[in-house]
Amino acid sequence: MTDTHTVDGTAALEQKIDALAAQVDLLVAEAAADRRRRVALEELRVDLTPIAVTAVERSAVLLEEHPIDPAELMRLAARVAENARVLESVLIQLESMASLVNDVKPLVGPGVERAIELAGSFEDKGYFEFGSAAAGVVDQIVTNYSREDVESLGDNVVQILDVVKDLTQPEVLAVAQRVLDAVHRQALVPDDPGAPPPSLFALAGRLRDPEIRRGLGRALDTVAAVAADSPES
Repeated sequence: MTDTHTVDGTAALEQKIDALAAQVDLLVAEAAADRRRRVALEELRVDLTPIAVTAVERSAVLLEEHPIDPAELMRLAARVAENARVLESVLIQLESMASLVNDVKPLVGPGVERAIELAGSFEDKGYFEFGSAAAGVVDQIVTNYSREDVESLGDNVVQILDVVKDLTQPEVLAVAQRVLDAVHRQALVPDDPGAPPPSLFALAGRLRDPEIRRGLGRALDTVAAVAADSPES
């Protein structure tokens, strides 16, 4: 029985010693933290002292150069007190704007990135170069045409569009393509300046070609139709 009580007392004593050691460690940690805070405050004081001295000296100089009237300060304080509600409303609006900016910021980011990607794509495709060239064309139009010319163009724009519409018809485009092909082929034929021009008999001989006669007939029919539709006729 004595041995059992002795063991229990020893265990209880060890527990108390452990608890006391833990409290001592806590006190030591708190003391170390307090010491670190004091050191940090002392370093802050040392760093801020020159700044505070300079600020005080500067304030003294400013006060000497620009003396402050206590009456003006009182009037300013009164104005602030009178407009306290207005100031509070302004602060509320600023807080709302700040909240709105924080809410919109995640949405604006992807939009800006998308805009940058589109700008890069447009640059790769040459849109900016095309726009620059188009601006040059507009500049030439502004330089070479007067306001009256532009107004006259506006009055006749319907007729111009009708002409353009007719020119875009398939049969008209086919004729224009044949004419361009013929002109291109003739441009490729080497021109001999020393060669004599064809005689009238040679030209008359070419009239035996059915295609030439057919082409001349169409050309004459076109000239006759244009002359018949002209305002003077």
